[in-house]
Amino acid sequence: MMVPCYILKLTMESLDKRVGRILGQMRGIQKMVKENRDCAEILQQVSAVKKAIDSLSKEIIFYYMDRSFEENKTKQLKDMIKRAIDL
Repeated sequence: MMVPCYILKLTMESLDKRVGRILGQMRGIQKMVKENRDCAEILQQVSAVKKAIDSLSKEIIFYYMDRSFEENKTKQLKDMIKRAIDL
């Protein structure tokens, strides 16, 4: 069963910017491959993209979990979620 990812407009804009940066990095990698650049340089950029995608995933997960709890839940619970995601 799919669960829709309802995202506030400000959060959506932030995520859209992140995705845009990731796409830009990917286009840069594509250009590096076409130019037959050094493998180490390409792999360094691939590593940066992987970290950016991991960061994006964490932000989406945190937002989803945060929205899943009622507003009256304690800050402690939200902090616990953040720590679990950062593992």
